[in-house]
Amino acid sequence: MPDHLHLLVEDLYEQSDLKWFRRGAKQYSGFHYKKQFGGILWQRYAYERVLRSHELTLDVARYILTNPIRAGLAPTIDAYRFSGGEVSANACWREIQGRLKPAPTGGA
Repeated sequence: MPDHLHLLVEDLYEQSDLKWFRRGAKQYSGFHYKKQFGGILWQRYAYERVLRSHELTLDVARYILTNPIRAGLAPTIDAYRFSGGEVSANACWREIQGRLKPAPTGGA
């Protein structure tokens, strides 16, 4: 998205620290952005949410991957070049699609 970032991060270790990760990522990217473009990249605060369920994680991943489509920035997930790594975005989308239940078709 042109004016904000969606990031879905999974901790792999008990000592993982989301606040440390976020602070480091913002510091690193903000430093290089300012060096190249001369402006401030990030707002001071961020919104974060801890997910507990795998199904909920897939719902959030679906929301993130389809957000550029809803915003009219791309016709498909593949067409939006900022959807993260091609392998991870496509693999995530295939997993989401595999877990979706088809909508009822109606009838008798």
